[in-house]
This record gives sequence, structure tokens and C-alpha cells, in this order.
Amino acid sequence: MNRLGKKANETLIEMALSADGEESNGPLCETISTAGSEVPSGSEGLNSTETTLLIPDHQVIDKRHESKDSIFFRDGVRRIDFVLSYVDDLNKEWEKKLERRKEFESNLQKAGLELETEDKKESEDGKIYFVKIHAPWEVLITYAEVLNIKVPIRENDIPSTVENPLDCMLTPFRLPEKVMHPEPDYFTAPFSKDKQELYLINDESTFFSPSMRNRIVNYILTRCPYGTEEGKKKFGIKRLLNNGTYSAAYPLHDCQYWKKASDPNCDNERYTLYMEWARFLRFYKEQPLDLIRKYYGEKIGIYFAWLGFYTEMLFLAAVVGVICFLYGLFTMDENMSSKEICDPAIGGEIIMCPLCDRECEYWRLNTTCQSSEYSHLFDNVATLFFAIFMGIWVTLFLEFWKRRQARLKYEWDLVDFEEEQQQLQLRPEYEAKCTQKKKNPVTQEMEPYLPLTSQAVRFCISGTTVLFWVSLIIASMIAVIVYRLAVYAAFASLMENTQTLQPISGLLTPQLATSVTASCLNFVIIMILNFIYEKIAIWITDMEIPRTHMEYENRLTMKMFLFQFVNYYSSCFYVAFFKGKFVGYPGAYTYMFNRWRNEECDPAGCLIELTTQLTIVMAGKQIWGNIQEAIVPWICNWWGRRKARSNPENLYSRWEQDHDLQTFGALGLFYEYLEMVIQFGFITLFVASFPLAPLLALMNNILEIRVDSWKLTTQYRRPVAAKAHSIGVWQEILNGMAILSVVTNAFIVAFTSDMIPRLVYYYAYSENEDSPMSGYINNSLSVFEISDFPERNKPKENPEGFEQCRYRDYRYPPDHERKYLHTMQFWHILAAKLAFIIIMEHVVFIVKFFVAWMIPDVPADVKAKIKREKYLTQKILHEYELEKLKERLCQGDKRATEKEFIATEGRMELSRAM
Repeated sequence: MNRLGKKANETLIEMALSADGEESNGPLCETISTAGSEVPSGSEGLNSTETTLLIPDHQVIDKRHESKDSIFFRDGVRRIDFVLSYVDDLNKEWEKKLERRKEFESNLQKAGLELETEDKKESEDGKIYFVKIHAPWEVLITYAEVLNIKVPIRENDIPSTVENPLDCMLTPFRLPEKVMHPEPDYFTAPFSKDKQELYLINDESTFFSPSMRNRIVNYILTRCPYGTEEGKKKFGIKRLLNNGTYSAAYPLHDCQYWKKASDPNCDNERYTLYMEWARFLRFYKEQPLDLIRKYYGEKIGIYFAWLGFYTEMLFLAAVVGVICFLYGLFTMDENMSSKEICDPAIGGEIIMCPLCDRECEYWRLNTTCQSSEYSHLFDNVATLFFAIFMGIWVTLFLEFWKRRQARLKYEWDLVDFEEEQQQLQLRPEYEAKCTQKKKNPVTQEMEPYLPLTSQAVRFCISGTTVLFWVSLIIASMIAVIVYRLAVYAAFASLMENTQTLQPISGLLTPQLATSVTASCLNFVIIMILNFIYEKIAIWITDMEIPRTHMEYENRLTMKMFLFQFVNYYSSCFYVAFFKGKFVGYPGAYTYMFNRWRNEECDPAGCLIELTTQLTIVMAGKQIWGNIQEAIVPWICNWWGRRKARSNPENLYSRWEQDHDLQTFGALGLFYEYLEMVIQFGFITLFVASFPLAPLLALMNNILEIRVDSWKLTTQYRRPVAAKAHSIGVWQEILNGMAILSVVTNAFIVAFTSDMIPRLVYYYAYSENEDSPMSGYINNSLSVFEISDFPERNKPKENPEGFEQCRYRDYRYPPDHERKYLHTMQFWHILAAKLAFIIIMEHVVFIVKFFVAWMIPDVPADVKAKIKREKYLTQKILHEYELEKLKERLCQGDKRATEKEFIATEGRMELSRAM
């Protein structure tokens, strides 16, 4: 195996640490001298194009036969690890941008990177320059040590898990072994420049995968300085992108997604991902998670692993939900409540009080016949079972995900991974904006910090802004409620006076028409507020100047989730827990703002309206999300690439093809997680009202996996690889929603559905032993004397001369001494509802905590493998040190004393004992 020793010149980190005898607190590139550059010092004054053409004499470039659809420099040897692009626009900032680029590229060369520039004449539109970046071996090994990258030291000899006998049944869902496991499994150890002989370095050009290489280059780019402006040191590619110095910075895809590359050195991983993963016709196949992780990095890999696992678990919830729905469908004809409502002799004889003041008329109960039948689909005994089941399902999902995550951490070498240094280190923006410095008590180094007073002011502004926007959401929800109250009378009048609507009047009641239109209006408002608030949330998070990347992501996540939670769920909370609960009774109705009379529920209950609201918002969000994720990027890319279609393939370079794609930004995964977590809330918080919600989510997620994979593989530039050992703060959010879902579903069953009133009637008030539920509708409606109506509420007309009307409540009749006060049955039902909530919550929580206690977070076989790998890795490292000591002894090295040799052997014995 060909392995390199240390080069005579110092590496970037070594020079940074040795400058003036102390460590640097600024960017790593800041303290570099030209002596450490891989580029000859005489090239410092050259422009980037001249510098990059410093190729050894034996390498001859024949540009006539060169295909530009390549991932290598013009020499065909050095791999392109990153690309920067810029437009040479001659405006007033032109000279300043030119100076920044020259300084930045010069510092990149001093850092050891090699550059090659494509002139704008070579580009498709004749306007864009492309700067190609290559990281040579010495730079890679230096930063591999800095970033603590684990590399192979020996092939894994731990036997694989015993195969499941049922695996043969899953064969149609499997992918080829080469796709599922593109690399052998190795024991790994953090890279060290001093121990290169220890690692399995067969080929230096392929030892570090392209994702590792672009991660290392990106690390340098984010910390390389480009000068001083306004007395402050400026550094980092992000700032250069923001001020327009560069137009884009991205690593390259390895080939075109629809065909393999002609270069035999290309792995064609993008093509494999497209063919085996990113096409919708492969929806029934498992995901090649190891290949995803290898190509895109662990952070994207863990997202798709979580999304796939969530989708698999949804299958069970969807099956149970469909069974509960079918139960409601098959028992619809047996529902005594809807039978009585539809019976002309019962529901046809019950005259209901008007649903609005003055304009609405008296109406017969049997006009809601069809809506009461459909209400039974979701408001039945199975609702209670499904609510309890989903409370337990959530726990199983979260606990089994922890186990799956632990297995991935072992397989992807993330066991000892705390958080990538790039995540925990100071953000370049923090270093740039914080001018004051103080000594870190741990490292004893001077580092920038934000004064407490500045932090307090920024948090006050941030908190006030978030509070304002949450208040704005609540105000918009109140506006929708006012819309409901204001248009109900119009719908009632329209349906009574329009002959063309009479055939559907039984199905499309004024309540349902109001609910559907209000839900659609609410959905539009939600989308508009979302679009605006996303920009606001990013702005206020930037203003807070978070210290680390992880802190930045966590703060933005909490702001966005709080807003989305209120935005998406507030209307559902209103329908579930407020609508129809504070109505009053005829003659003493309650009014919003003393003007609009509060809404009443349908005689069959409010659950069907909650189902309508949930379906429209949930389905609408999923449809709109898929349009945004798939169609919009496709249209943008089609528009951007339309000119290239007429050109030969070898003139449309790989870097130009990728430049024309959309950017998968730093917050790309954030929005994917947010979308799924909001969906998770819909299928847990309100699932008692809609058992088919998991089925909708399952169908959406099957499509979502393929849409996300398709857009990432075909429509977006290759993201910079990043590490992550978990789904981060989203895990805590899911845990919180799981606990809240038990409470909300208990309240929905108790207060929104009619289950508890029916059970109380069945056991305490029914007088018919043969048919216990007969008479329930009459029992649940109170009597009101029409002559008691105040002028404000009294309908304009009473053509049939009704003397009494009925309304949904438990109050004494007008001839009782406690006229219109609540009956004892009302208090019995209220007590039963509160008792049910307490019992259901305690039962579900006890089962949840018991299940969580029973299921260990880390599987036993994974624990054993982790211990075995740690032992073997330690043993290999110690044996390596022992061999080095023996070599030094044989060479007569006096420093390698006998005591040092004995100490090393003793450490190996101790390791074996442990």
C-alpha cells in the first residue's frame, strides 16, 4: 500500500497553531504563510486562471478531445471537490468584488487548496466564471484529523445477525445487495496523520469519499478570510455569497442522473440512486440508506431513515383506522340516533329553534338526516378504542425509533459522536459580529462573546416579534369565526329560497356549508401567514446571533414550530373545544363582541365538523406541499436549462449543469422535518375525530419519500455533506406532542363526540329495556316556549304558528319551576365526562410509560457489537503502538526505553481485561 509520510512543509493547522508561539482565535486560514501552500510561492501574484494551470510537465491536456461533462480538472487526475461561480458585472461594486475574490482565492491557495478557473467565454451564457477547487492529500489528512473523521482500519469480523426465516417473503421489497451495502463493513478509528500506516489506504484518490472531501473543503471555505472592511476582519464563503461576490458555491454531482458517466473512474452513485430510489415506481422498495448516507452524508441519511420508519409504522395505524371506519360504515343502519332523526314520525315532528336571529326560520329535525348518518362514521364506540390505540401507537413509534436510531449510530460510526465540530464551533457570523472577547474557562483561550445586555435586548425584540405574530394568527382565527357567524344566516336563507339547492339540502346543510367554506378560507390564511413568517423567523434568529450552528438550528426550530403549531391547529382546537360549548339558550344567547351569535353544533354533534376541518387543512397542506416541493423546482430548472438543450453534451459542463439546478440550502432538511412533524400532530392530536387520518398520512408519505428523493437527486445541487447522530430537537418535540395527544383525544371523546351523553342515557335514563337507545334524541333536546323569545332573536315569520321549539341542551321546560336551568342529567353527564378524561389519561399514560420502560433504547445485539468493536479497535491501536516501539528499539532509539515498552504492553493487558 502506498502511504505518504509527513511533507517537509507545514500543514495549515500546524502553522495556525505555531504562529507567534500561541494558538489562533480567528479563522484557521488567517495565520497562514505562503510557505505552507501546495502552490509554489512564485504564483502568489498570478490570477486564479494562471495559478491553476501550474500542472506537471508530463501532463498534456488535449482540449479538443476533452468532454466537459467531467468531475475532474483539465488534467483528468485531480477531482473537483467544490465549485465557486461568479458573474463579472461592471457596476460600482465591481472593483471591490474583484479585490475580495482575489484575496479569498489567494488565501485558499495558501491553505493548500488547488484552483482552476473556467473563463466566462467557456460558459453557456458567456457571463459566468467557474472556479473549480481540489483538495490535495495533505489538506485532506490535515482536516480529517481536525474534524475527527473516522476511517477504516480493519474489515469487520463480527458475524452478521441471524437471518429472519420470514425474509424470503420480503424479497420483492428488497434492493440488490450492492445497492443496499455499497461498501464493506469496517472497524474504524479517528484519523491521525501520525498513524497513516494503520489505515486501509489502498488509493489516496479514493480513500476519502466525495462527501468527506466536500465537507472538508466547505469547512475551509467557511473560515477563510478575504480582507478587512470597516475595521473588521471579514471571512467565510457565506458572507461572500450574501454580498454578491460569488453567485454560488456547491459540490458536484458525480454524473447525470438518467445515464452513467463515460468516465470509468466515476462511481455513478447519483444514477444508482435515481434508478433504485428516486422513481415513484419503486415506492414499494426499501430505501438504500447506506448509499444515501455515503452520497449525501449522515444528516440527510438520518432524515430518510426516520421518514421511512415513520411511514412503516403508519401502516399499522392506517389498518386499525380503516377497521374503525368500516365498523362505523357497517353499523350505520343500526344507529338508533340517526334512525330517530330520519323518522318522519319522530324527527319530522320535532321543530327546532332558529339557528340565527331574525332571518332564520324554524326547521324540522329530519332535514339533518343524512349528516347525522355520516356523523356516525366517526362518532361511534370505535372512536374510543382508536383514541386509546393511537396513544399507545405513538409510544411504540418513538421507542422503536430510538432502537432503530441506535442501530444506525453503530452502523454509521456515530457511537462516540457528540456533535460535529463544525456544529459546535462558533459560527462565522458570531465571530464577525461579536467584537468583544473573553477567556474561555475550559480552553483558557480568548474567544468572542456577546455581552449580556446585548443578549437581553435582542431576546426582548425576538420574543415581542414572536408574540406579535402568534397574536396575529389568533386574530386571523377570530376573523374566520366572525366569518362563520356572519355568513351562516346568508347560507340558511339561500338554501331555503333557492330551488336548485333543494335536492342536496339534506346533505349540504347551512352548518356544513359554513364549515367547508370557513375551512377553505382558513387554509388560505394559513398558507399566506406561513410564507411571511418564515422570513420573519429567519430574520429574528439571525438578529439573536446564536453562538453555534446547533444553537441556531434549535432556536429557529422552536420559533417555527411554535408558529406552525398555532397556525395549523388553532382552528381545529376551536371546533373541537369551543364551538357549540358557549351558546346559551333561546332567549339568552351569548354573542361575540355583542353582535354575532355564537355557533351551535349540528344536532348530531360537532365531531363531523371537526372531521371536515381536519380533512381540508391536512389534505390541502399535503397537496400544496407536494406541489411546492416537486413542480416548482422542476419548472424553475426547466426554464433555466432551456438554452442548453440545443448544445452538444460535451459542451455543457458538469459544473454548469449543476449550477442550473436549485439550491438545497442549509435549512432544506429543516422544512422537511417541519412538514412531517406538523403532519404527525394532525394524526395524533385530533385522530379521534378522523380514523382515516393515518391512511391519508401513509399515502402522502409514500409519495413524499419519492418526491423528496427525486427532487434531491434530479432538481437540486448536491448538498454539502454533514454529520448527525439523531433527528435532534425534533425528537423532543415529538415526545411533547405524544403526551399532549393523549389529553386532546380524551377531551375530544368526552366533549366533542356524543359518546358520553349516549352512555349516560343508556345506563341511567333509558326506559326501554328492549331498545335502550330509543328516545335518546328526544331526551337530548330541551323545550323552549316561542312566546319567550325577545324581539332581537324572534324570527320575522312563523307561518305554521309553532308554539314551542327544541334546542340541543339539558334544561328544564318552560312549565317547570326551575325554568330553563340545567337539569340533573346535565351535571351527571359533565361528571361522567370529567371522570372519563381522568380515567382515560391515567390508563393510557400508565400503558405508555410501561411500554417505554419495557423497550430498551439500544438493542442488546447492538450493545454487544459496540463493546466488541471498541475492544478490537483499542487492541489494534495498541498493537500498532507496540510495533512502532519495537521498530524504534531495533533501530537503537534511546527514547524508546524498556519502561515505555513495558507500559504499552501493560496497557494492552488492561484493555483485554476490561
